[in-house]
Amino acid sequence: MRLAVVGLPSGSSSTGSPRAVSATQREPKRSLSPSDHERFERTLLPHLRAAYNLARWLTRTPEDAEDVVQEAYLRALRFFGGFRGGDGKAWLLTIVRHTCYTSRRRGRVTEATVGLDEAMEDVEDDALGPEELLLQRASGAAVAAALQELPVEFREALVLRELEGLSYKEMAEVSQLPIGTVMSRLARGRKRLRRLLQEHARGGPA
Repeated sequence: MRLAVVGLPSGSSSTGSPRAVSATQREPKRSLSPSDHERFERTLLPHLRAAYNLARWLTRTPEDAEDVVQEAYLRALRFFGGFRGGDGKAWLLTIVRHTCYTSRRRGRVTEATVGLDEAMEDVEDDALGPEELLLQRASGAAVAAALQELPVEFREALVLRELEGLSYKEMAEVSQLPIGTVMSRLARGRKRLRRLLQEHARGGPA
């Protein structure tokens, strides 16, 4: 199942670009060779929009998202000498995610997390039925509004899968979680999203 989710929350510019990162803004602890700088730009700069998209959904504010992306790219630049190839997008999003959660621990961002009732919730992904038809018919704005109400763990899983198109393996790499946990969060996130859309369609919580 693929969700028709818009790329950015309301209040974000669909035409503007995230704040660009320059290698000269802060001197990295370990200098890179000119060829490594070129490889950095070629490997990671194409994923600037994806980095901002993830940060924007996790932090919920464009200002915090820009700060997170700025810091994440500087971290990536600092440690790029140790990057041995592979999936540059997943590697970068791992850093973005870590930076977001570090900001939360510092008290910059406050988020709802998954409670015990959600951990015990049935994770079975229903077959096509009235709920899935509701998802297919919901507008992008309605889905985006419902997505913002989800706990950050569910929102993260949906953004990585539905917006950025990551595989389960890539999601597990970014989230640093077992694939089974990633799949469980994604299923529960989809189920909660369907429930929220139903509530919104009825005009409020049941």
